[in-house]
Amino acid sequence: MDDEEQGVEWSVVESGIGPLLLAATARGLVSVVFHARPAVREQALGRLRTRLGTEPVRAPGSGRLAEPVRQLTAYFAGGLREFSLALDWSLSSGFNREVLRELAAGVPYGTVVGYGDLADRVGQPGAAQAVGAAMGSNPLPVVVPCHRVVESGGGLGGFGGGLETKRQLLALEGILPQPLF
Repeated sequence: MDDEEQGVEWSVVESGIGPLLLAATARGLVSVVFHARPAVREQALGRLRTRLGTEPVRAPGSGRLAEPVRQLTAYFAGGLREFSLALDWSLSSGFNREVLRELAAGVPYGTVVGYGDLADRVGQPGAAQAVGAAMGSNPLPVVVPCHRVVESGGGLGGFGGGLETKRQLLALEGILPQPLF
């Protein structure tokens, strides 16, 4: 592979929940980062640089990012319910990757699943806390919908993008009422 094939392209796009940093490799979308204002963006790019061993290159919405930008825009406009993007899973491994893949494949738009139920689905009953850790490690939030994982008692649970962001995503999908203001 030459440097271009190994490289990481990134861009910041506006969304219904604020700016998102998107990054992609030749294999697919590798990272989605919430609240991508300058300080968060620089931290995220530093993590990508360290984890992937290459310098991320800014590519505003073209090339590898054109389709992720198009699909995320359609999702936030209410016109897309299922992402069909190539995903690069290299920032996740082991149990976390297994849980995230099950989440992506088995929890459709407009539905939720409990942490314990998701643990059961991957053959690890009693591993609800480990599922929570997997959600916290999700490098592809929104596309791999960790916002759809909730507490069995009906609570929202945690969320790396903040609980208000989780509420907004669940409201967009019709699971929670839209905020009053």
